Amino acid sequence: MQRRLASLVRQVRAARERRPANPALDAVLGVLETDHADPGGASSDPLEERLADIREVFGLTPLDVDLLVVACAPDLDANLGAAFSHLQGDPSRVRPGVGLALELCGVPALSASARSRVGPSAPLRRHALLAVLGEEPLLHRALRAPDRVVAHLVGDDTVEPLLTAMAVDAVPVPVPEATAAARALETGVPLVWVRSTPGSTALGLAAAAFDALGVVHVAVDLGRCPSGESLESAVRAATREAGLQRAGLVLTGADVLAEPENVWLLQLIERSPVPVVAVAQRSWDPSWLKRLPFAVDAPATTAPVRDELWRTLLGKSVEPDGPGWRELVSLRLTPEEIAQTARYAAVIAASRQEDPSVAAAREASRRLSADMSGARRGRSAPTFDDLVLPPPVLGTLRELVDWARHRDEVLGQGPLAGKGDKGRGIAALFSGSPGTGKTLAAHVVAAELGLDLHTVELSSIVDKYIGETEKNLERVFNEAESLNVLLFFDEADALFGARSEVRDARDRYANQEVAYLLQRMEQFDGIAVLATNLRGNLDVAFSRRLHFIVHFPDPDVATRRQLWQTHIAAVPSTDPADPVDLDHLAETVEVAGGDIRNVVLAASYAAVAEGVPLGMRHVVRAVVREYRKLGRRLPVPGLVTVD
Repeated sequence: MQRRLASLVRQVRAARERRPANPALDAVLGVLETDHADPGGASSDPLEERLADIREVFGLTPLDVDLLVVACAPDLDANLGAAFSHLQGDPSRVRPGVGLALELCGVPALSASARSRVGPSAPLRRHALLAVLGEEPLLHRALRAPDRVVAHLVGDDTVEPLLTAMAVDAVPVPVPEATAAARALETGVPLVWVRSTPGSTALGLAAAAFDALGVVHVAVDLGRCPSGESLESAVRAATREAGLQRAGLVLTGADVLAEPENVWLLQLIERSPVPVVAVAQRSWDPSWLKRLPFAVDAPATTAPVRDELWRTLLGKSVEPDGPGWRELVSLRLTPEEIAQTARYAAVIAASRQEDPSVAAAREASRRLSADMSGARRGRSAPTFDDLVLPPPVLGTLRELVDWARHRDEVLGQGPLAGKGDKGRGIAALFSGSPGTGKTLAAHVVAAELGLDLHTVELSSIVDKYIGETEKNLERVFNEAESLNVLLFFDEADALFGARSEVRDARDRYANQEVAYLLQRMEQFDGIAVLATNLRGNLDVAFSRRLHFIVHFPDPDVATRRQLWQTHIAAVPSTDPADPVDLDHLAETVEVAGGDIRNVVLAASYAAVAEGVPLGMRHVVRAVVREYRKLGRRLPVPGLVTVD
């Protein structure tokens, strides 16, 4: 670079000779000629090597390189900027105009080919290596090299803040599709389009493709483009950064490029100086570009891949195949999510002065999943011990958990998921009277699987406008598939009601909503639980889409006694002079478990208000209160002795 700057100083001296006397310019030139004397001989110059790399990667001509050096000159030496201002007769114009730059490069200003090298389609402009500023006539517009380019030339490769905000860590996953993508890139294909699905290896596939070629990669998420920046600026900065690093480029979140106002950016990406792998949820549309990219579908992240990643990322302190390991591996996380969760697990373990563990990893997964989905967590995770249900019902719930844990292993054995567009998800229906434990059972299933429960709020889904309910439901299903949550539809008959005979437009659109739900449930790739008080209100076509139908019966006498005992045992103290008669309550108070909990809670409030231990009298008052709230006839007079 020293030799090149010395040559530039000589060109400045030649330009000076073509201008009137200017003592100030002569003084500046004297300093420049001293500072940039031609070193002579052949010596290694790292800056010159970087400039040669830029020329090779970005396909620049010798004139392009000379123009780039002139544009960078004021940032490399302030005296060169002062010399430019004197040559242009304006103390404020330290950056060279197009006319001065062409003069210093030794080409006439009227040369069409020379002027085209600073045009909008020229490599210097297209790859954001050079900016032409101002609205003046072309020869008077200033040339400016971006700070990132100048920094690279002087050896500073700090990534600019825009790309730092968009950067993602891609964990290479050497699947067969990555090998195919690598072969396509090796043959000169400029763009590979990877279609991603929730839980797939898409980003890892892209990283593995470049790894197979022995090429480093830069990965950015276009969906993270800051609100103050244009997508065009982000794409140009990303392609330039990859070129400066002689790296491949991975663009995830590429669905934004499919928007009508952004499709033209695909032409820019296709002409990138480096190969690009774009990751999107949308399939490639042939209308986007004249030349089709190499398109590939990313496979799901299989259980063996997740197992290997967890073993590698959690380290030797974790015992594989120990308690909770299978549940951890069953979480349908992408390789990047596994890496993020492992890092967070290390933070959790460090805060407790412990080594990373499976328990910490599962907790990290729950926290991250809930933060992204907005799912609510209770103070403590419920277990099967908290359920008071008949053994057959508990057995079915445990079977549901086993299905969810092992579904990847089973479906990986062959085409058991079904042909066509069928999903790999699991759907269950919980039916029964209010208070029989359906919601608690859903929480238990989620906790056993290390998931958070994402309850669908009907108020945010059902919309009076035609088509809006389906859009809201599609958003919910997509979120549930992309996050590790259990999707819970409470009072599901409000959404999944039976289709009726069409008498008016309202019936027609209501039936369309149910038909959409039938189709979407069959395509669902996650775990969903529907709860209803009236199973008969559901459309019969849902039965085929359901893997489990669990009926929660009203509790019998033995079950009610166990429920009373469980809830009373949670009370800190009871009155020995007025003991609670569990047998009598179980025999006479015919209510569900949720009602029993309400009774004990109300009795506890009454006892605390009196400042005495809980006794049978408080329970009796609470029973009366609960029966009146339910609008039911009071129990036998022998029980209700206090009102």
